[in-house]
Amino acid sequence: MTSNWQFWALLSAMFAALTAIFAKVGIENINSDFATLIRTFVIIGALCLFLTVSGQWQSPSTISAKTWTFLILSGLATGASWLAYFRALKIGDAARVAPIDKLSVVMVAIFGVAFLGEKLSGLNWFGVLLIAAGVILLSFRF
Repeated sequence: MTSNWQFWALLSAMFAALTAIFAKVGIENINSDFATLIRTFVIIGALCLFLTVSGQWQSPSTISAKTWTFLILSGLATGASWLAYFRALKIGDAARVAPIDKLSVVMVAIFGVAFLGEKLSGLNWFGVLLIAAGVILLSFRF
């Protein structure tokens, strides 16, 4: 089961949900950008420990320039996302901020098709549309 991508994706969703709840409580009396810095230090420490315990450290010289470039870009995008997310959580309800953040699912579908040449069926696109509609229904007061 641990080699099943769906298992890991569901685990990711669960931890993302906990992230929103824990962050909303944690940023109550702190600047959201500083809270993001603390969160980043915790992640770095946890990953260093995990890599050490599991013996997965790699020599940086074995990583290609293309890989470095795209991992750096991904890191910058992640940082920008975290800063924006924590700022939104600071001033908004977690139950409404998180769904808007999940518009990333819709954007990944569009970007995957446009930039990576991925293919989605009509049924897949209908699912993307439903996610977008769900975001609207969850995040706005009617």
